[in-house]
Amino acid sequence: MDLIPAPRLADFHEGGLRFEFGPEPVLAAGPGAEGAARLLRRELGAATGWSLPAAGLEPESDPEPESEPESEPAGAGAAGTGPVARIRLGIDPRAAAEAGSEPESGPGAAAGPGSGPGAGPASEAYTLTVDATGVELTGASEAGLFWGVQTLRQLLGPDAYRKAPLPGRVWSLPYVRIADAPRFGWRGLMLDVARHFMPKDAVLRYIDLLTAHKLNVLHLHLTDDQGWRVEIKRHPRLTEVGSWRARSRRGHRASPLWNETPHGGYYTQDDLREIVAYAAERHVRVVPEIDVPGHSQAAIAAYPELGNADVVDTAALEVWDDWGISENVLAPTETVLRFYEGVFEELLELFPAEVSPFVHVGGDECPKAQWKASRAAQERIRELGVDGEDGLQSWFIRHFDTWLAERGRRLIGWDEILEGGLAPGAAVSSWRGYGGGIAAAEAGHDVVMCPEQQVYLDHRQAAGAEEPMPIGYVRTLEDVYRFEPVPPKLSPEAAAHVLGAQANAWTEVMEDQGRVDYQVFPRLAAFAEVVWSPQPAPEERDFARFEERMGAHYARLDALGVGYRPPGGPLPWQRRPGVLGRPIDGAPPNV
Repeated sequence: MDLIPAPRLADFHEGGLRFEFGPEPVLAAGPGAEGAARLLRRELGAATGWSLPAAGLEPESDPEPESEPESEPAGAGAAGTGPVARIRLGIDPRAAAEAGSEPESGPGAAAGPGSGPGAGPASEAYTLTVDATGVELTGASEAGLFWGVQTLRQLLGPDAYRKAPLPGRVWSLPYVRIADAPRFGWRGLMLDVARHFMPKDAVLRYIDLLTAHKLNVLHLHLTDDQGWRVEIKRHPRLTEVGSWRARSRRGHRASPLWNETPHGGYYTQDDLREIVAYAAERHVRVVPEIDVPGHSQAAIAAYPELGNADVVDTAALEVWDDWGISENVLAPTETVLRFYEGVFEELLELFPAEVSPFVHVGGDECPKAQWKASRAAQERIRELGVDGEDGLQSWFIRHFDTWLAERGRRLIGWDEILEGGLAPGAAVSSWRGYGGGIAAAEAGHDVVMCPEQQVYLDHRQAAGAEEPMPIGYVRTLEDVYRFEPVPPKLSPEAAAHVLGAQANAWTEVMEDQGRVDYQVFPRLAAFAEVVWSPQPAPEERDFARFEERMGAHYARLDALGVGYRPPGGPLPWQRRPGVLGRPIDGAPPNV
């Protein structure tokens, strides 16, 4: 069967037997399975027309009797108690052992949302059996059960992803025994909603797309030079001013083309509460990112006192309308620290620790020219006794490292944050290559591998002029399928600090949902298999077989309405002729 990501163990009946559902199957949910049952009724019910009444209750209408099972299933639906439950959900921690999952001390063990911040791959295990009695689905936890539901939907076929039932559709499943668990606890996607804003409903849609691929972390890049996307009530100008820019460059910053329509938007605090609750119900962790001390021009445009006013006229700054790295960075003052502490206080209330134990502070690409020229910044360096401007950036990050730790959260940042040393609980997003992740893991810090040379999905998918606004190296579906999150040079002790991996989608040249879909899919499906399924060495992976399975998966993406890049290249409306990108020739360096 063409499941993506591939399960650890799938034993299909050799004779090809199938279980056929009647028009109104009954569902039995054991203790702890109520959430999965609710989602099944809502989402699978929409596609099938089933109401999935609870075992022991008569259906709303009197259905035709289903085919008699070879033997009566145990539990709900036994003789004399009403219709037999054809879908049975339960929770049993022993499902982890059946799936052969590693104990929660290997790579990624500390990262999975599961039912809480410490859950890991073993807790996300499940087993699924289809035989003459129907479907038996057991999770090691609520999260494991939820991932089993995703496998059930795939087994039912692409039409199981539709929003309304197709007439005359008969639903059946192959006889099978599946035992499954993820390889890593952190299986993520970063969406850059700062460069181009993604409305709330689009974020909720992407949570559904993540869960369809058994991904469990959504990293939201909420602030940058080009826009501030989160409502902070004590600092209203962050969204009144900082969430809108006058225009946007079309394509790479070398392009002469501009979109003169003002661009912007932001999430209200209730929007973010809704996103977090929606994600939590689907066992997805949301990692909010507030970028400091660089990538901050939108904030400075709203509150000029945040910038280096003794060097530039910060009152004249606007939200940046170009791409790249702005020279306008935060001033290293106590006023700025207090301001951002207020920002983070409101952020922590919106993103509870149960769903968001990690808070991302950026920490990357901070130009130092203004600090070098600023008398106030130089005095601050002398006062703190730090090592120049680099030490000043480290001081900034370490302040919030301590501040977040005191409030029960873990700081995570891009790999530049390593340069000044970190508190023991801090984690690193290794983006410039593997090097930062290797250094962090060997130093005892947890790491999320997201090297730009491998899993930056804004990079082009093929060579040639037809690729829209081509950026970076060519990263094909096969290239992503052969990505390996754990460098072989890591010692076993250091490898245990690799929480997992994350694909990143930077949106400078992705102005709308169609462009995001095109860049993210189908490569996110390959990434999902890398971080979920057991993998041999990259060169030993069976990409040809994966490509065959993608044939069925494209039909699922079609049913979900995803505007992916077709295997044969972009469709006419997916091209952007005449809009410059920044392609880089050759193979990316392995750094």
